[in-house]
Amino acid sequence: MIKSVVEVSITKEIDIPKLRSQIAQLEEKMLTLPQVDIKITHHFSKDIYAREMFLPKGTLLIGKIHKFKNLNIMSQGDVAILSIDGVVRVKAPYTLVASPGAKRVFYAHEDTIWTCIHGTEDTDLEKIEDMFIAKDYNEVEIISDKDFRSLKEAVCLGQQ
Repeated sequence: MIKSVVEVSITKEIDIPKLRSQIAQLEEKMLTLPQVDIKITHHFSKDIYAREMFLPKGTLLIGKIHKFKNLNIMSQGDVAILSIDGVVRVKAPYTLVASPGAKRVFYAHEDTIWTCIHGTEDTDLEKIEDMFIAKDYNEVEIISDKDFRSLKEAVCLGQQ
């Protein structure tokens, strides 16, 4: 089996509030610049909603804050990702279970297809967004710092 991880740089101790503040500042500055039109395709099946994004090569994207763990599949591309889980650069195919509160910064080194999957019977996109996307970090499923560090250490060991 060939791993898709190109390079991994995970710091044992991430200052999560500081990183979140830096991502918010970056997002604020990015919103003053011309925006790329990101093609979104919505898929529905029994109890599943999948939001597929096409990121053109050279795109810098900041995602939304997810309230819960969620499944993500990169079926095409090469991206660098910064989040509360650290920094990683991955090539497709790649699958990730993202942590709650994982507002991620993506840089697409190649045209990329990224799909985020949520379990829901709903097909109303506004309801789905309210259900899974947080307006701020107070709405995020809580995970203790100790649990977060244990989870991150397990991820680091699994990538070796």
